[in-house]
Amino acid sequence: MIPAKLKGMGVALITPFKADESVDYNALMRLVDYQLQNNTDFLCVLGTTAETPTLTEYEKQKIKSMVIERVNGRIPILLGVGGNNTRALVETLQTGDFTGVDAILSVVPYYNKPSQEGIYQHYKALAEATDLPLVLYNVPGRTGVNMKAETTLRIARDFKNVIAVKEASGDITQMDDIIKNKPEGFNVISGDDGITYPLVALGAVGVISVIGNAFPREFSRMVRLALQGDYIHALDIHHKFAELFKLLFVDGNPAGVKAMLHAMGMIENKLRLPLVPTRITTFEAMRRILQELNIKC
Repeated sequence: MIPAKLKGMGVALITPFKADESVDYNALMRLVDYQLQNNTDFLCVLGTTAETPTLTEYEKQKIKSMVIERVNGRIPILLGVGGNNTRALVETLQTGDFTGVDAILSVVPYYNKPSQEGIYQHYKALAEATDLPLVLYNVPGRTGVNMKAETTLRIARDFKNVIAVKEASGDITQMDDIIKNKPEGFNVISGDDGITYPLVALGAVGVISVIGNAFPREFSRMVRLALQGDYIHALDIHHKFAELFKLLFVDGNPAGVKAMLHAMGMIENKLRLPLVPTRITTFEAMRRILQELNIKC
């Protein structure tokens, strides 16, 4: 097993839809090209930001194969394979075709609200079901349960193919605890654009970004500067995007970044229910900031 090089700015790729809510595969390929041309370090495919729960199995397979073909090995691909049915995930990992996939991202089981031991046993089963590198994903705001630092570290120490955690708990102290005590070869990746700068300063290796869909060149520069220890220039970019970070999530994800991309003329501003577009007030605030940043809209 060769560990995936998941460092720097990864982008949690959206799924663009047409006005009739069908997947806009042509727009998706343009977005992939946009990422490849603007310094994105890796792509996260079929994660939360892709509205994966509302995609059919056929759509998910087509998106996966089209993105893999378009990327053609130029940057790593992290594929979302998560759920709250451990046995079903194990079967998927054992029988699925993961050609062209560099690593798996799997979220803490949601809705079931497992104990810390249940979370450990869940990831134990996944790690033993595949030789692919596995990235844990802790996002208690969506799952209803927080994977504590000691659980993350226990999993990291016990399973060599578990290579990182995408941390979106919002608890800097917890993240710092993981960074300080993690085994060699295990990394922390920010799951929240707004705290990427301070988290990299603490020792995280990058971010799986939402705003990177729209601003890959600018945001990847911030991440690279921070990773190089140039915190002054990185902080300047962080501050330029501070207001956009807030607007990005005020009406939910990916409604914010889809509104941004629509204002930039790249996609239709369409989501699948139960998600809906941003409010007009949010959209107009985004348009104003984009104009101030001299971005065409």
